[in-house]
Amino acid sequence: SDSASPFIPNNPMKSLITSMFLDKETADVCFEVSTADVDDGDDAAPSPVSFHAHSFVLKTCAPMLASLFGSDDEEIATASITDVKPAIFRHMLHYVYGGSVAEGELNAHAKDIINAADKYSIVNLKLE
Repeated sequence: SDSASPFIPNNPMKSLITSMFLDKETADVCFEVSTADVDDGDDAAPSPVSFHAHSFVLKTCAPMLASLFGSDDEEIATASITDVKPAIFRHMLHYVYGGSVAEGELNAHAKDIINAADKYSIVNLKLE
């Protein structure tokens, strides 16, 4: 008897959504992330970092982030985030898109990642 299991193809949805992470061409919303409200000892205000995203992904997986955008019909809606460092926001948004945060990054930035996940209600990321 053949003990090999039958071939069952993977659902392409996760890789499709993950591939849309930061895809400027298909994005309909954009976060402008700066550290204006983060006390990191640096008095200079760096220019904001843009993170393009998709409202349908945010509405489903991160409703609090989705709620930062109004319902206007701008070409690309923009929300300003000034209370999370851009690198931490990138980890959080990547997680929303089905990605994961590397263990070393989680260990090195646990407090910042947990605080950002808590602030924006990304509950499962806090549990990682």
